[in-house]
Amino acid sequence: MLFSPNPLLACTRKKKDKLGIALVGLGYYSTDLLAPALQQTKNCYLAGIVTGTPSKAEAWQKKYNIPDKNIFNYQSYEQLANNDDIDIVYIVLPPSMHKEYVVRGANAGKHVFCEKPMAITANECQEMIDACKSQKKKLAIGYRLQHEPNTQAYRKIIRDQSLGKVKKVSCAAGYTENRTNHWKQKKEMGGGVMYDMGVYSIQGARMGTGMEPIAVVSAKTSTNRPEIYKDGLDEIAIATLEFPGGVMADIKTSFAENINSLNITCDKGDINVAPYQAYAGVRGHSPLGEINFPYDIPWQQAKQMDDDCLSIMNDQPMQVPGEEGQRDIRIVEAVHASAKNGLRVKV
Repeated sequence: MLFSPNPLLACTRKKKDKLGIALVGLGYYSTDLLAPALQQTKNCYLAGIVTGTPSKAEAWQKKYNIPDKNIFNYQSYEQLANNDDIDIVYIVLPPSMHKEYVVRGANAGKHVFCEKPMAITANECQEMIDACKSQKKKLAIGYRLQHEPNTQAYRKIIRDQSLGKVKKVSCAAGYTENRTNHWKQKKEMGGGVMYDMGVYSIQGARMGTGMEPIAVVSAKTSTNRPEIYKDGLDEIAIATLEFPGGVMADIKTSFAENINSLNITCDKGDINVAPYQAYAGVRGHSPLGEINFPYDIPWQQAKQMDDDCLSIMNDQPMQVPGEEGQRDIRIVEAVHASAKNGLRVKV
């Protein structure tokens, strides 16, 4: 059943100074990063939660003083439509659940933030984009790095061609994943390294070149632990992406080793960023000098949510809209296709 807020009532509501966010899914990222970040934000606050675990609901309610009426489970999710405290739902669920809860959230009249990877397929991403547009609601994907100042600094060097044109890029993103029964090890839930850390390496290639890839030239996926990464699920992936002008980007992603770097070779020198995507900060250097704006965890997440909420409040385009998440999923699909057939795959 589709719940729709009263449009006449909505028109008479006073403009809010802060937007209320409900976190949907209370795993590690919500618990250790998003909820603490929401204690630091200026444009939004933790207004509610959606969880299927009563004990989590009780603990969060006590810790963050959340009213009874702002606590939902997955069956009562549509009742968000009748709650004026909550303006935004932030989907922090396994990727296989993203489409359903983005669509249901938009249909309940809420703006939507969604963690990466946006979805399992580019077609699912399009359904999510269409649902939010049809309800005239904003959709942002949780790419914290695009809001991060050091990332913005090296992107500006590339955009301004301060070191000339980009010649080639390499990006590596991964960590040692010791869990064996998480969604990341379950194909049906959107597991595999390309959907997780692989998105970071794709982002590195795209942001590092300042362009969109035209093809996956070659790709290979593998696992060192077939007893964990079953049925062809990728634990390790490498690929070469081709960009306009013959610019190539080599990417690597892994659940088997700690790797975290971006190298951009330009006409007049290299930009080296390492760590490239750490929560505690991104640091780099180039012939133009050091790139290092320091901050503490969870500043990135607070900055991301504040930026996105400001876009909603000012009715401006999202910095990282659904279309951005969809681009990466198209590339993930192309990497998997190239790894399977051994051929160059157009994006």
